[in-house]
Amino acid sequence: MRPSLLDRLGLGRPELRAWAMYDWAASSVQTTIMVAVFPIYFVKVAGAGMAEGGATQRLATINSVALVIIALASPLLGAISDYRAAKKRFTAIFMALGIVGCCGLFLVRTGDLDLASWLFIAIMVGVAGSYVFYEALLPHLAAPGEIDRVSTAGYALGYLGGGVLLALNLAWIQAPGAFGLPAGAGLSEGEATLPARLAFLSVAVWWATFSVPLFRGVREPAARIEPDERVGESPVRAAFVRLGETFRELRSYRQAFLMLLAFLIYNDGIQTIIKMATAYGTEIGIGQNALIGAILLVQFVGIPCTFLFGAVAGRFGAKRSLFLGLLAYTAISILGYYMTSATHFYILAGLVGVVQGGTQALSRSLFASMIPQHKSGEFFGFFSIFEKFAGIFGPLIFAGTIAATGSSRNAILSVIGFFAVGAALLALVDVEEGQRVARAVELPLAPSPAPPLR
Repeated sequence: MRPSLLDRLGLGRPELRAWAMYDWAASSVQTTIMVAVFPIYFVKVAGAGMAEGGATQRLATINSVALVIIALASPLLGAISDYRAAKKRFTAIFMALGIVGCCGLFLVRTGDLDLASWLFIAIMVGVAGSYVFYEALLPHLAAPGEIDRVSTAGYALGYLGGGVLLALNLAWIQAPGAFGLPAGAGLSEGEATLPARLAFLSVAVWWATFSVPLFRGVREPAARIEPDERVGESPVRAAFVRLGETFRELRSYRQAFLMLLAFLIYNDGIQTIIKMATAYGTEIGIGQNALIGAILLVQFVGIPCTFLFGAVAGRFGAKRSLFLGLLAYTAISILGYYMTSATHFYILAGLVGVVQGGTQALSRSLFASMIPQHKSGEFFGFFSIFEKFAGIFGPLIFAGTIAATGSSRNAILSVIGFFAVGAALLALVDVEEGQRVARAVELPLAPSPAPPLR
């Protein structure tokens, strides 16, 4: 029987569609809060009156604080979620933290730098933490032959959901009168900032509304108990024991660990391009409207191209498809060296949209295929550490290259090293061996349901 279109896209079953919708819901945080609206609001409104560069420095600092918090907490919480069968519960807890933070941003006015900072940390911890447990559901839902397509489908829906909401946000920020919002001269501070503050509220509503399918349509995986564990044992103690065992057992999952190392390095290059692109574009004279337009272009080009990467992986394998993505990023870095105009920036944004979602989605699914299902929570906790710390060294080398050579163009070329080293490590990964080892250590279901989390 010929597979349906939804099957070919990785969305053939209701539970797969329900799972992927969480990417649609939570990606609104990345587009509106992380990239487009909040950073400008933070600098111009919350940080008004600070010395030049002060608010930008604070924003970079709180990004790092949030990253460290979730990176340190996620492995332990992931192990608890495995032991207590609580992946959906932890997803909901972190999501609620982020949603409350988004609602709180509505209250931020001129000079409220501390309030904005703490709320942003809550949002970043909330969204990053929820993704640890959401992604840990993937190996339980998708069969080995469909995991790449399912993962890329989630990223594609994330591009679409985040892009649609961002387009709406930018529409009422640029033309508030068309939406019945205060417009024109003589506005009070509250009226002038209302469109942006409503954008923050819209993220909370969007996130909460479109996460409902995940909680209604995806079953919580049953708890699986290690041979030396007892049902009802303290979840914190069991989690620490499991983490220690997993850390020692990493040698047994050599291929998954190699994949993590490769991902850490090449994703550092990807994150550097994402973080530095608009700053680099601004430096060479590209206007704000063109930069925002390029952000939207990445979102909407990414939708079909991420699905396409899933299809390519189905035919040629995830590892080969990742090599293709890293080759494209190398070309993007070289072309970026010669960029001089907004047209060039749009072309590069389009190229990023072609490969960004696919490389990240296939990294997720390839790792998921090489870990044991009963430890997916704690393994994705480690994945979260590597993912969050990716992007630390790239900007440092970027800045160091500028300091040493006096040229941002040379800094763009320096990023190629991350793709080269990451690809070399990826070449060492034996995917079939990693999958065989992971399947060989699967454990039976727990003899009785795990007690509720207290």
